[in-house]
Amino acid sequence: MKKLIYSLAFVLILNFTLTIENCQCQWVQMANGLGISQSVWSLAVSGNYIFAGTGLYPTLTGVYISTNNGNNWTQTSLNNLEVDALAVSGNYIFAGTDGSGVYISINNGTNWAQTAMNSKSINSLATFGNNVFAGTVYFGIYLSTDNGTTWAQTSLNTQFIHAFAIIGNNIFAGAHDGSIYLSTNNGTNWTQTVVSTEGIICLAVLGNNIFAGTNGNGIYLSTNNGINWTQTALSGKGVYSFAVLGNNIFAGTTNSGVYLSTNSGTNWTQKNEGFTSLSVIYSLLITNNYIFAGGFQFSAWRRPLSELIVGVKNISSDIPSGFLLSQNYPNPFNPTTNIRYEIPNSGFVKLIIFDALGREVETLVNEQQSVGVYEVTWNASQFPSGIYFYKLATEGFSETKKMILLK
Repeated sequence: MKKLIYSLAFVLILNFTLTIENCQCQWVQMANGLGISQSVWSLAVSGNYIFAGTGLYPTLTGVYISTNNGNNWTQTSLNNLEVDALAVSGNYIFAGTDGSGVYISINNGTNWAQTAMNSKSINSLATFGNNVFAGTVYFGIYLSTDNGTTWAQTSLNTQFIHAFAIIGNNIFAGAHDGSIYLSTNNGTNWTQTVVSTEGIICLAVLGNNIFAGTNGNGIYLSTNNGINWTQTALSGKGVYSFAVLGNNIFAGTTNSGVYLSTNSGTNWTQKNEGFTSLSVIYSLLITNNYIFAGGFQFSAWRRPLSELIVGVKNISSDIPSGFLLSQNYPNPFNPTTNIRYEIPNSGFVKLIIFDALGREVETLVNEQQSVGVYEVTWNASQFPSGIYFYKLATEGFSETKKMILLK
């Protein structure tokens, strides 16, 4: 009973033999061990492991794992259920299933344990510290404050919840009735804002902007913390997934493939080169300098980010002697500047921009990265002149530097 599917175009997925080496500037199917027509409802990353939630009745195939950037996939022991949602918190991997609640693995999918909420259909998951939010099919939202050991139903207890987004202490939930619900007290109370006549299928945050993808009315945008919403792009299209990197946002759609905006959602361009079908793109994931896409009977696909955006560049694969965050250049700047950093160990990397008051204004990097030297371009055209700070944070290292925007 995965997310409702509307107006699907069933197109034969052609079997082809393209290698990574001779396939340039296009998506490549990464189906080895997964199958070329597998339905991939959800994707998540933990360290060097990529997880894919799969399954469609009567073939219930559960969770697959890849340890080599999607080149090969192995089915985990959670293999007889449809898995519609995945989330990661530290060593915990959460899998939301159709009809059997939430499963947990603490050893990268080798073993799975069913939690107490064992009879619900879970359509979305989100983690926030030790808290886990589970969006169900017409039973609202459940909350666990102990990493899934116990669950309690929140006051939002009758809705079909498709998506979550968390900004600070604000928790947004997108519902099938076209509403977005907001809680500022960890789910105790919820405030409703009616956004669309179509269901809210996915949510994403980019700076101060919140994006909502709908079942058939395109993308809505809020710039004031969800108080007001405006329809902005892809009118008439179903938007089922988002992925964000810096000022770039990807949108997975129904029957129209993947769209990309490189200017915070102002303009959108299709990026479908290589796809043999334009199925429903239910899941997008950015990690290890790639973007992954999964969808309805579509399997998993991969494309290098360097083909699509110019903001993040791996400029050297040499192993640095240590962590290094360089001074941005030029500095002062208007409106773009470059930030270079070096990481000697693979790990999860965040590069965040703050204003002079310490408020986070932009996330340039938020992904797993391999060893190497990287350079990121920040376009500050939408920000006023002033002093800004950029902070690099990864396991075992954190450093902040100052820069000046002069217009």
